[in-house]
Amino acid sequence: MEEIFSNAQRADVLTQALPYIKRYNGKIIVVKYGGNAMINETLKQQVMEDIALLWLIGVKIVLVHGGGPEISDLMNKLGKKAEFVDGLRVTDKETVDIVQMVLAGKINKTLVNLLEMKGGKAMGISGMDGYLIEAKMKDERLGYVGEITNVNITPVIDLLEKGYIPVISTVGCDREGNVYNINGDTAAAHIAGALGAERLIMMTDISGILRDKDDPSTLIPEITLTEAEALKGDGIISGGMIPKVECCVEAIHKGVKNVIIMDGRVSHSILMELLTDEGAGTMLTEG
Repeated sequence: MEEIFSNAQRADVLTQALPYIKRYNGKIIVVKYGGNAMINETLKQQVMEDIALLWLIGVKIVLVHGGGPEISDLMNKLGKKAEFVDGLRVTDKETVDIVQMVLAGKINKTLVNLLEMKGGKAMGISGMDGYLIEAKMKDERLGYVGEITNVNITPVIDLLEKGYIPVISTVGCDREGNVYNINGDTAAAHIAGALGAERLIMMTDISGILRDKDDPSTLIPEITLTEAEALKGDGIISGGMIPKVECCVEAIHKGVKNVIIMDGRVSHSILMELLTDEGAGTMLTEG
């Protein structure tokens, strides 16, 4: 079978990526990983390849992950019904134990293992390690769902300085020893802000912000914070996209240069965004 790419074409692709490699070398990029890209095994392998490749070319990459579907799955197996209020999981004492097991245990270590297999050097930590994510109860109706009160970013900086890819699960704690389930997007925004990251990449199950939610060709490639407010007012940013965009806005206010909302269901979307002219998804900038 004839090769799709000749060696010359491969070389050409690599040289075209050179300005981007130069731009991001030594810079901090935070990736929020979840949704369909996490459930689909092929996509999961590709995301890990992207992250390992970026690390190998000198990008300081931080992976922040959720794991909602796997939490619900284990709850079902244990005969416990998942309940949601305004899109947030009601988390009693038993559920927060399950959250901690799934996020800080199974998912976190699986991702670390995958990154190592792809040639990266990864270290998994949770928001409880070194009081990375301190939190308090957000709303008594939700139980142990946390609102972030403080981010102690030193453990992440230490890992980056030692050459690791930090892989962070989004459970937090308080000084009384309570454990909290933290929204992954919110955690990623706070962590990226505390790091002063060059870019935060939010992987989702849609193409980005669309003028018409049913038509992928109406993707808006770039918006400013002011435009985001206007789009919210017009109802173009609506439903589940509202909290996601609010997290992006918060990240920029906290010092992140720009944020990308991108489709994690597209093969190698992270590499397309960072290393090609085309990009992927919607970029939010301060404007």
